[in-house]
Amino acid sequence: QVQLVESGGGVVHPGGSLRLSCVVSGSTDGFYNIAWFRQVPGKEREGVSSISTSDGDTWYADSVKGRFTISRDESVNTVYLHTNALTPDDTAVYYCAKGPDLGYSEYFHPTADRMEYWGKGTRVTVSS
Repeated sequence: QVQLVESGGGVVHPGGSLRLSCVVSGSTDGFYNIAWFRQVPGKEREGVSSISTSDGDTWYADSVKGRFTISRDESVNTVYLHTNALTPDDTAVYYCAKGPDLGYSEYFHPTADRMEYWGKGTRVTVSS
């Protein structure tokens, strides 16, 4: 079993920043991806970014490239999503999720149906 706990959401003005955190615990041996998704009511959960625990390879959705940065601190089993230049379109509940075990440096594109474990989410609201 794997547990993921998100934090760091809040209310910010347009142009603001937030650092979201995802603490991963439990059976986490091996290589896998940790991904951030977001969801607004009435829409499907959208992949935002992911990071590989093997080679650190990262992926970003086009909508956040250049504004969001994903990083990982192995010493505290935490994955961060640094969000900058936020706009009202970034308003959503943000979830982190663990993908399946992979080979070293194996490519993995995160989609919601492929993730095995999910956190409960943290809400980000961008409003003036």
